[in-house]
Amino acid sequence: MAPPKKSKKGEGFHSAAGLIRYFDSEEETAWKIDPRLVIGMCVASIVIIELAFIFYPL
Repeated sequence: MAPPKKSKKGEGFHSAAGLIRYFDSEEETAWKIDPRLVIGMCVASIVIIELAFIFYPL
């Protein structure tokens, strides 16, 4: 008969603690980009690519 499995209670928190600490320290020096700017840049790039296909077809 196999021995009972040991409980891994709390292991997930300890393994993620380093990532949480990393992202907290990174947040202070990271660039702050407005989400509306990201969406606007995506829409603008789609429009530019579509216009390029219309005016310069392959």
